[in-house]
Amino acid sequence: MCAVLLYIRSVKHLTEKKFDDLGLPEEILSAVREMGFTSPTPIQEQAIPYLMEGRDIVGVAQTGTGKTAAFGLPLIAATKAGGPVQALVLAPTRELAMQTADSIDQFAKRTNGVDILPVYGGSPYGPQLGALRRGIQVVVGTPGRVIDLIDRGALDLSELKMLVLDEADEMLRMGFAEDVEKIASSVPEDRVTALFSATMPPAIEKVAKAHLNNPVNVTVSRQASTVSTVRQTFAVVPFKHKIGALSRVLATRDAEAAIIFVRTRQDAEDVSIDLTARGFKTAGISGDVAQRDRERIVSRLRDGSLDVLVATDVAARGLDVERIGLVVNFDVPREDEAYVHRIGRTGRAGRTGTALTFFTPRESSRKRRIEKLTGTRLEEVAIPTPREVSEFRARKMIETLGERIDAGRLELYFDLLHELTSSPDLDIYDVAAALLAKSVGDEGPQMVADTRGKGRIRREELVDDDGNFVAATFEPGRDEPRKAARSGRREPRTYSGATGQMRRYRVEVGHKDGVKPGAIVGAITNEGGIDGRDLGRIDIYPSFSLVEISGEINPDSHSRISHATVSGRKLRISEDTGAPQGKGSSAPRSSRSSRPFAPKAKRGKTGGKFKKRDQRF
Repeated sequence: MCAVLLYIRSVKHLTEKKFDDLGLPEEILSAVREMGFTSPTPIQEQAIPYLMEGRDIVGVAQTGTGKTAAFGLPLIAATKAGGPVQALVLAPTRELAMQTADSIDQFAKRTNGVDILPVYGGSPYGPQLGALRRGIQVVVGTPGRVIDLIDRGALDLSELKMLVLDEADEMLRMGFAEDVEKIASSVPEDRVTALFSATMPPAIEKVAKAHLNNPVNVTVSRQASTVSTVRQTFAVVPFKHKIGALSRVLATRDAEAAIIFVRTRQDAEDVSIDLTARGFKTAGISGDVAQRDRERIVSRLRDGSLDVLVATDVAARGLDVERIGLVVNFDVPREDEAYVHRIGRTGRAGRTGTALTFFTPRESSRKRRIEKLTGTRLEEVAIPTPREVSEFRARKMIETLGERIDAGRLELYFDLLHELTSSPDLDIYDVAAALLAKSVGDEGPQMVADTRGKGRIRREELVDDDGNFVAATFEPGRDEPRKAARSGRREPRTYSGATGQMRRYRVEVGHKDGVKPGAIVGAITNEGGIDGRDLGRIDIYPSFSLVEISGEINPDSHSRISHATVSGRKLRISEDTGAPQGKGSSAPRSSRSSRPFAPKAKRGKTGGKFKKRDQRF
């Protein structure tokens, strides 16, 4: 009992500590108060005093625990303005480097005016070289670009006082071990070194032993501080139903914005294109998207012109956007630790969020491992049914009716309704219900071709409430080719909701620019305000691409699309005249580019031990 009481008192003492107790200089404390911080997080409380004393530390902490301030505040306190480079922070990705540099810069602006420079691959050398020549005291960068700048003679680390290895496990996983070794071996031996890692595998222990001097080990409670503000849920979804399930989740979300995590860059492109075609304001980012385009996409996510971001783990490292209230693990991450990084994109800085993970029926063991890692039991939820999606949208529409009624000028519609309901065959409630259904995209029962080639069936009979195929009543009709049904491939899309006939347009980006169909779709829909459902076939040639769009593009949309940039080039859209294509315009290189809506192959058989639950998402 005495031991328990002592433990409770020690915990209470830790939680009651203030920044004033950590040994920071007064100007730093003033900046901290100005930024609204009162009590340090556990990693800050433990790490800052040691770093202020000049001790090396090894910190085991997840992203989102406040570790940037844990090393950033002592770093600023030890750095003098106007001098050479005195501090270097290494980060695994450009996004994390940019975010870390921005956070440290916020501290510096309120204190001693130290200059901070983020450096990373995929960006021009010129601005970074110019800044280094003018004088920089803190460099935050990815290992590859730091090595390049050292080799060019542009980055001199001979006066370095502090070295920070942030997310060291991720840097080693991404293949930066040799670069980190080279950098750590080339800086002064008497510098202070701080190593932060989400996990402590043998490789990280080896780095710490080789490059840190008698370090202090600082560990915060695993994941609790990171995920306590996130409602963690899961759903069992067979692979072939994932896109349909995801679209229904997004259609009924309360969150302003969402991030969808996938495993590969090809998945990021495919899912992004499919969601855009379903009417969501979506973009995808992965490691091969140009840095300028990535920064532009993240900026649009922040300002509200983009609501859904599809990303790989590497692309989303360090991403912190306040609007993100939902994270969906479309694919379970390969490494269990990545799960915490993913869901940490929401529920940050005191905000709350929801994480939803799709498990296939064979992935029950992955769920148990994640629960063991986080110490949290995932809550099973059901995917919204098509009926629930329609009801959700209809209720949202009804909520706006009061404003429209107050706005007035409804006489025209009174007359039309009176004309309609004057017939004894039409009831006013039937008319109102039909109008409401159409307003949310519910066209009612429709006949579609059966993929098994046995005729036509009602669309809503294709799936049950869980999104699974069920038996249906068939009507006589022309058989569909069995070969196409077996291959699972789709023809380029045309849409019943299109406003006119498909027209073919030319945009001035192609294979030589490294362009992908998803980037073209995103630029046209987001810049031109065109519904993704109005896009059809996309053919990518070496120097240009051809895009089918329903109807004519108005002048304003035409201008905005023309000035939109993809891979650093303006689209300059124009209607295709069918003229000879000439040199350099051979046929598309890949069928994937010309068939952007082709479904991905199945990943395996189904089956497993999950049980169904009744709770809805």
